Amino acid sequence: MAKLGDLKTLVDAARERAARTNETTSPRPAGAAPPHARAAKTALARRHVGAAKHADGDVDLAQAFADVTRLPPRNRAQATRARPTPSPRLRIEDERAALELSKYGAEPAHAWDIGQELEGEQTFLRPGLGSDILSKLRRGHWVVQGVIDLHGMTVDEARDALADFLLDARNRGLRCVRVIHGKGLTSPNREPVLKGKVRRWLSQWDDVLAYCEAARHAGGAGAVIVLLRGR
Repeated sequence: MAKLGDLKTLVDAARERAARTNETTSPRPAGAAPPHARAAKTALARRHVGAAKHADGDVDLAQAFADVTRLPPRNRAQATRARPTPSPRLRIEDERAALELSKYGAEPAHAWDIGQELEGEQTFLRPGLGSDILSKLRRGHWVVQGVIDLHGMTVDEARDALADFLLDARNRGLRCVRVIHGKGLTSPNREPVLKGKVRRWLSQWDDVLAYCEAARHAGGAGAVIVLLRGR
């Protein structure tokens, strides 16, 4: 609702407009103030009314917050945590991929069957045993009961580890094991070192009845499946 002071201002403005209308229709009496002077006086009166109106609604901030207590400064050190050491994730993945590549290779294995070996020492069979043993070994007839990974070892380390593994497997009554020797892809000139040596060692071990190069999903040219003598 409008205040009485505002209403008075509106009334004065209406009267002023009426007076100006009359002046345009009738000559101005001698000694009367010109229209522009009366308009300036009216505008000044309006500004006084507006200033008073806004002044009445203003808030004294100092008075409003007089009972507010200022918070004390924080006597606490800012915690600074050391950033964790970055982990070379990509390098670790690359090394793992290189390890898998050296074991199993990236190239698809050439298809071959018993009697169609592509290179020497892919299979071994103890004299006096039937060739069907190699066929069964190749097809996964026997369940692999133990695995040893010689990849990355020196020749001496690999020979000792293989001897201990085969002796333990024999004592535990295991019949079928897998020996991973790698393809030599990380060796100098990418020539396999352990591949031929491991296969010759196996053929010289009396408890080894036969071995066959593993299928691709089991290591391919980087591993052999070995059949041991039963107790």
